[in-house]
Amino acid sequence: QVHVVECGGGLAQPGGSLRLSCRPCGPSLSNDAMDWYRQAPGKEREFVASIWSGGTSAIYRDSLKDRFVISRNINNNITYLQMNNLRPEDTGVYYCHIGDTSYWGQGTQVTVSS
Repeated sequence: QVHVVECGGGLAQPGGSLRLSCRPCGPSLSNDAMDWYRQAPGKEREFVASIWSGGTSAIYRDSLKDRFVISRNINNNITYLQMNNLRPEDTGVYYCHIGDTSYWGQGTQVTVSS
């Protein structure tokens, strides 16, 4: 059985940074892309970024690509989301997802507030 574990959320001030991490646990899924999504209060879940299995290709939500960076350590299969210059509108629950599967993490709360 596969579990997806996220960590790294918390409270940040506007302009600050946070780094989220995601690790799938279970049968090897190192050949799958890894995605980050987020859901703000009262809004639908939206795509943030995705990184391919080799860790060299990634895509981003257009509005975030100048501030967020997705990366992947192929040795331990941990995926990171570095979030810089955070804004209050980045507040929400961030979810990790294994591409082309139904496996989601439990989500980690990110709050950006002064």
